Amino acid sequence: MWGSDPTQRFVGRDEAWLAFRLPSGPVTVRYAKRDGVVTVRAWGPGAREAIERAPEQLGVDDDSWRFESDHPLVGKWLRAVRDLRFGKTRRVVERLVPVVIAQKVTSADASRTFREMVRRWGGRAPEPEGVEVPAAARDLWLPPSPARLAELAYFDLHEVNLERKRAEVILGIARRATRLETFADLPASEARSRLLAMPGIGPWSAALVVSAVHGDTDQVPLGDYHIANHVVHALTGRARGTDEELLELLEPFRPHRGRALAAILREGPSAPRFGPRMPDRDIRKL
Repeated sequence: MWGSDPTQRFVGRDEAWLAFRLPSGPVTVRYAKRDGVVTVRAWGPGAREAIERAPEQLGVDDDSWRFESDHPLVGKWLRAVRDLRFGKTRRVVERLVPVVIAQKVTSADASRTFREMVRRWGGRAPEPEGVEVPAAARDLWLPPSPARLAELAYFDLHEVNLERKRAEVILGIARRATRLETFADLPASEARSRLLAMPGIGPWSAALVVSAVHGDTDQVPLGDYHIANHVVHALTGRARGTDEELLELLEPFRPHRGRALAAILREGPSAPRFGPRMPDRDIRKL
């Protein structure tokens, strides 16, 4: 989710190194694109499973890139993001924890908290063998396992700048991890409904999780601090907008509202900023 995420490293535009946990064990994976072909190498107990899952993670089954629109702006922006693929990670908890961390705080706050959490309770990623790791891809870490997080108390998470509310949501996720991972096998709509039934999970969080876990191209995160303003400004010229207007403007692009949204956010003009920015906060000093 963030450029400083210690569980992933990027080497230029065409090479990514990721560390994550699978049922078969932790894994380090390198995805490298050369001449339009992606090669995948993996190390660690989960290597075989990671390679087997690679096609769906890379979005091989996503044909939404073919989606076109006659909208004079969005049609152009959609053509500009044809390289974008919505992959399926099928890793629910891995996505859900950082999404909860990012609720109602700045990106800088969330990035710092996640980084500190990984350093405290995660672990070193499996060491690649038989390949020289680029400098930009070194120091790769695994996210904390649900079992490790479940051992903590809410006040332990205070040390990484999480107040009790988000801390208890994360601990609840960790303690229900086995059941939550089964959501990846449900239809996206049902998975979203089940996520919304959980304490501390709203439409914004559910959309971000289902989009990544299921590769769903129709998810729209509601309640975001910037997205409605950005879309309304890009499509109408007005500086500010509401979630209701966001949904109305994206409705013509169903069932690929998420892809249209991604195109607008990546290619469209940003909404002007007024007033003070949301401040970072350090609850450890409170």
